[in-house]
Amino acid sequence: MNASDKHPIIEFNNVNYSFGEGHLRRQVLFSLTGAINAGEVVIVTGPSGSGKTTFLTLIGALRRLQEGSVRLMGCELYGAPQKVLREARQNIGFIFQLHNLIDALTAHQNLMMGLRLHPEIQSPSAAADNILKQIGLSDHVDKFPRQLSGGQRQRVAIARALVMRPKIILADEPTASLDGKTGRVVVEQLHDLATKQGSTILLVTYDPRILDIADRVLALEDGRFVGMTVREASRAGLV
Repeated sequence: MNASDKHPIIEFNNVNYSFGEGHLRRQVLFSLTGAINAGEVVIVTGPSGSGKTTFLTLIGALRRLQEGSVRLMGCELYGAPQKVLREARQNIGFIFQLHNLIDALTAHQNLMMGLRLHPEIQSPSAAADNILKQIGLSDHVDKFPRQLSGGQRQRVAIARALVMRPKIILADEPTASLDGKTGRVVVEQLHDLATKQGSTILLVTYDPRILDIADRVLALEDGRFVGMTVREASRAGLV
């Protein structure tokens, strides 16, 4: 993508968030501000409890904003009615730490469930089979989650997110339940397929072994962005 083609697809400004009320109220995000360009791969990293998942759920319209602004593809989420939030989610592919597959459905059927919400996709069954083939699961389309390994289940979850050709992919700790080698393969497949589709990826993780797939890495600590990571500083010639 040329620099002139870049434009923000995700914008967030002065985002604060707290849990609880009164003397039990605890602020977990503090004045987060930034933007992610269309087609970018951005990783948010940080220790457990730093606010990564809370930030991701706010960006994905899974949690209502308390303070600040989040704009997805130019649409403001703060104070938006449920109809607008539902429409925003339809442009997002979600991938979670736990695959969240439906145990009673095969890999192919799990993808078809999501495609029912996207009648604009022609030949949905063929689309499901094609994305499973691309992710290396063509021999497993009729298997149930219990018949698949952890890495294979996570790849089905990735295929389910990508088959709808979303503009944005949000991934929450997608390698947390996988060993290092399997996690690396899964994330590389996510990166390659999403890039081919032109999707923007925002991925949160504490796994340092996958940071090199990103265009940018943002470090979150105690609910605040803490500047450049070592990798970004290295790119800039600062270390």
